[in-house]
Amino acid sequence: MTSKQRAYLKSLAMNMDPIFQIGKNSLTPELTAAVQEALDARELIKISVLQNCLDDPRELAGLVSERTRSQVVQVIGKKIVLYKEGRDDKKKIILPK
Repeated sequence: MTSKQRAYLKSLAMNMDPIFQIGKNSLTPELTAAVQEALDARELIKISVLQNCLDDPRELAGLVSERTRSQVVQVIGKKIVLYKEGRDDKKKIILPK
């Protein structure tokens, strides 16, 4: 992913609300499966790491992206933005070259 594409995805994610929260149970298999489904449906998602989660958000982002085969767009504070290219051409986010 180029820096131009990453910047474009960051701009799209600015107005998004987090659709998942990672809490004290950290990353469970159920949460990973739900994130996978959301990425298949939306391509770009935002995840919030709650205060009671003791894990580092950057480490969690790497772990989630590895398990879901997605890319980490950014981690700011306790917010994680992930992107995974979708298969459906009608819903696909068109990235700049």
